[in-house]
Amino acid sequence: MADKYLLRVTAGPSYDPSSHQVVAVNSGTPTSIQSPLCSADVSVRIQNYRGFPRGSPSTSSYFSHPPHTHDQYSIGFSFVPHRSINGKSLVFGNDFDHPIRDRIPPGFNAAFKIVKWAIDPGLEGDVYAEKPYLYGNALSSINVLNVGPKVGKENIQYQSAGSQGNEEAIIEGGFEGGQEVREELHIPDNAAARQKWFLGGRDRLEDWQWEEGRLYKADFFNPYLDFNQFALKLPGFSLKVLGYLGGEDYLRYVLKDIDTGEVLFVVVFTLLPNNQDDDSNAKTSQPGKSNTESIHGPPDKPFEPKAEDLD
Repeated sequence: MADKYLLRVTAGPSYDPSSHQVVAVNSGTPTSIQSPLCSADVSVRIQNYRGFPRGSPSTSSYFSHPPHTHDQYSIGFSFVPHRSINGKSLVFGNDFDHPIRDRIPPGFNAAFKIVKWAIDPGLEGDVYAEKPYLYGNALSSINVLNVGPKVGKENIQYQSAGSQGNEEAIIEGGFEGGQEVREELHIPDNAAARQKWFLGGRDRLEDWQWEEGRLYKADFFNPYLDFNQFALKLPGFSLKVLGYLGGEDYLRYVLKDIDTGEVLFVVVFTLLPNNQDDDSNAKTSQPGKSNTESIHGPPDKPFEPKAEDLD
């Protein structure tokens, strides 16, 4: 059964696990990240959460907001780039350090077609590669984008204020000069229209700059990935993945510059045995504080779900 395993969510400025912090899921306290390319605050919410740290809230007030009552999870983040990045170059999505072709479940190709049709037409990748990936351009893949003012790359306090700390849902738009940035490029005010607009041509992506020192707030969410059952539930199609996991598997989201390969931040969802103790070497966010400690020590013992673990 799926309840034999628990999730652990970590985040950091690079692919190196030693740079990561355990995310306090559903806590309302963002995880602060400093990377060469940005300063970021990341909040993860998961409906019906079962995971580390033990005793974490099972839900968040975020899911009580009308746009999110049916969503299963959210990766919300605010970030300030340390250098400008062209719109065509910034991608958001999933990647792996090792092949997963032998663990891809039957029905994956059909599921991917549904994802492209119903969720993200701009999603591209190769899951059969030595280092598999599925990336979408950030401007069309991110569900909600709010453009803020120029604050400077060192102004973390301004960045952390507002919607991230109190679990209010980020809304599409702009503030304190950010709306003017959108209007200059004739970007639609509606989130879905903005996503579709940026899928309309490479020139629109190239006209956009993720500006050095400007604050951006974003939210990525959907009702299809159920972390409680470890299943992908698409319109007319359901795919359970627990039986195909094992060893080095994890689900990693990354915001990166695809042209240079540089990472802004990563968020990693790892499945661990329920009988494993909390990692005493991993520090988590405390109310009113930001994470500053990293995960050290040897990696967690790999798991191998058994056939009887499936529902």
